[in-house]
Amino acid sequence: MDHEDPQVHGSSFGAAATAYAEHRPDYAQAALRWALDLAPGSRVLDLGAGTGKLTASLVALGLDVVAVEPDPAMLAELRRGLPTVQALSGSAESIPLPDASVDAVVAGNAMHWFDMAVAGPEIARVLAPGGTLAGLWNVIDDRVDWAAGLDQVSGPAAMGPRDTFSRWRAATTHLYLTRDGAPAGFGSPEQAEFPHGQRRTADSLVATLGTRAGLLVMPEPDRAAALDRIRAFLGSRPETADGEFTLPMLTGVLRVRRT
Repeated sequence: MDHEDPQVHGSSFGAAATAYAEHRPDYAQAALRWALDLAPGSRVLDLGAGTGKLTASLVALGLDVVAVEPDPAMLAELRRGLPTVQALSGSAESIPLPDASVDAVVAGNAMHWFDMAVAGPEIARVLAPGGTLAGLWNVIDDRVDWAAGLDQVSGPAAMGPRDTFSRWRAATTHLYLTRDGAPAGFGSPEQAEFPHGQRRTADSLVATLGTRAGLLVMPEPDRAAALDRIRAFLGSRPETADGEFTLPMLTGVLRVRRT
């Protein structure tokens, strides 16, 4: 996230809410099972829920989900797609829920936008003792040759930082301390990653990458040029030039327990 303004990048998604809902991937089921060992009916907060990509997967597990999202356009798309889910306007720094009211808090591709010095104690407030906080991130698996080439062509604006887990772990730096330097009530973090994939075509993958924050905030000529480079690369590779293919991904999880 070098040279990024988190406030600008984090607020960039609303204008692309419909495209985000259409093109962003879901999360590996194995990652969800590892992140949350909960009985059906357990209450889970999806924090920074966006258009509901993670919310839908949590609902499918039989969990009682409340979604909180600060961006009005993203929240409207979530409510349209998941009308039976309680969806509230709010943020990680100001969660509109009572104390100790949820069994788990999850964040899908969102925790790195949180101001953890404020959000850490706020998340601890709404979590029941023993509850779990889990951040999930989808990244392209650059151990696959053509995906590594796509990473090089696209650059960090489209693909995000390569040292993913160290960046994600940094997002939890302030979980352990309140503003006064006292313990915030979380144990040590655990992390894991799980294979995942998304069926794409060259056009739909270009559309997917076009919803990344780094590209959304680019001046339009630079954005168009970046997407043209990606499209040309995909057209040059036998794996991606024609028809559908599987985009190789990893779902990474970082979890901590409320003490």
